[in-house]
Amino acid sequence: MRILYKPLKPGETIGIIGGGQLGKMMAQSAKKMGFVVGILDPNENCPAAQVSDWNICADYADKEALREFARKVSVLTFEFENIDADALREMEEIVAIPQGSEVIAITQDRIKEKRFLEASGVSIAAFEVVEKIVQLNTALEKIGYPCVLKTTRFGYDGKGQVVLKSEADKEAAAALIGDHSCILEAWVPFSKELSVMIVRNRKGETTIFPVSENIHVANILHESIVPARISPAVSEKAIETAQQIADALQLVGTLGIELFLTKDDDIFVNELAPRPHNSGHYTIEAMSLSQFDAHIRAVAGLSMPKARLLSSVVMVNILGQHMEKSLVFRDKKAEWSFHYYGKENLQINRKVGHVTILTNDIEKTLIEIGDTGIWNASRSK
Repeated sequence: MRILYKPLKPGETIGIIGGGQLGKMMAQSAKKMGFVVGILDPNENCPAAQVSDWNICADYADKEALREFARKVSVLTFEFENIDADALREMEEIVAIPQGSEVIAITQDRIKEKRFLEASGVSIAAFEVVEKIVQLNTALEKIGYPCVLKTTRFGYDGKGQVVLKSEADKEAAAALIGDHSCILEAWVPFSKELSVMIVRNRKGETTIFPVSENIHVANILHESIVPARISPAVSEKAIETAQQIADALQLVGTLGIELFLTKDDDIFVNELAPRPHNSGHYTIEAMSLSQFDAHIRAVAGLSMPKARLLSSVVMVNILGQHMEKSLVFRDKKAEWSFHYYGKENLQINRKVGHVTILTNDIEKTLIEIGDTGIWNASRSK
């Protein structure tokens, strides 16, 4: 039986599973509203623990630690979807989990996610389930080239996938399958990658953030541009799609929806993330309400105001290899907002911060970003 809850009062405790940068920014929003914050993460000095009241250092699969954590908090939320859904379902008998375990069960498994999206009536790429290597040829006959093979679980930033352009790529695809269950998706010839963040409380009140145009380098988000450089009709279609998915999920909390836009202005849903999203970081400075404030309001049972865009904006990720150069420009670009997550290890291609730049001229700002030499990455124009 799921535990019900009343709107939280200041002084009550919000527990966050996961202590990375998303957990940290959730915690900062919760503290601003007067809540006590507890974190569960395997790293004692994780970014979220640095700004929270207390933390439990334990593995996410440690069921006893999860139960202990659940008993210490008023409501529980999470910063990522790779949590054991069965463990979360057990915790619903101990503590209120406003987002519920079902949203995790759907979004952590690409097969379930694709079938949910099909049932909700939104457009997605054609796909076939490939659970064994012997199924690959049959799936390829149905989907055709080009296509992309993805593991059903634990894929992010381009990990756990292989693009197949011809027969020559089948060997790499077979290696990925191994012991993994996969799906084979038709390649969507997209002109832009977009995302929409939607936050909904248990009363069904929603706030939908503007469509973000996302530019990736080596499958990792590099820049988010808001407003996206798309037509009003496409923007409206993307927002309608977000609302349709949130209603089908009976969403509580935040949902990030990644989309492909084709040259014919068709929209295909790529993936869902049931928590704040990297492409929504711009909301901290550029919106009247950040995605993190909205998420905490939703899980705390509070009313949901509409978010207003205050300025056009570009957000750029800082990876481990960008850190030193970014520090040089932190003083040169005083009007830029530099965020550093407090991660202990600066690894190549690991997100360690981001920069938010409010602007009246997006094209000029994109050139300015390139001229710093921090990123040395090509961008779509």
